[in-house]
Amino acid sequence: MKQAGLTVGGFYKHFASRDDLVAEALFSALEMWKRQINTAASGGPPVTYKSLVGDYLSEAHRNHPGTSCPVSAWAGDIARSDKQTRALVTGKIRDNIELIANLVRDFSQPDKRAKGRRQTDEGVIRAHAILAYCALVGGISVARAVSDEQLSQEILQTVAQLLKNPAA
Repeated sequence: MKQAGLTVGGFYKHFASRDDLVAEALFSALEMWKRQINTAASGGPPVTYKSLVGDYLSEAHRNHPGTSCPVSAWAGDIARSDKQTRALVTGKIRDNIELIANLVRDFSQPDKRAKGRRQTDEGVIRAHAILAYCALVGGISVARAVSDEQLSQEILQTVAQLLKNPAA
């Protein structure tokens, strides 16, 4: 607050309630992947399914829960939040699953114009996106929870490997 030139009371006056503050913070944090996609579209580093999985399941992401995905850090708290906050989170999770589905679609069909290539079923793509989202959030959460560094790294590597190479 001090660096922003605000007092704690002055900051909280911008929100009608604690729940409004939490909802706004979650909304902003859950836009992380969307911002990365927008940056890529504007000439920034490309975002692929494999890069998203690798970045999310990295040691850097694991070691900085305060600046990473709020679902992995606060899932229990979100589940106990008010209806408005949960509805907002639900919408953002839907958006993120769709974003992953688009990346999975590009990953599974790199050359959409290839003749004779069967289009991947949309239901399968959505199912993979939901599984990937849950594996990402669960994998990073469990990797953070364990006290054994070797096991934590093994969890990150195993989940990433299986998501990036589903046939492996």
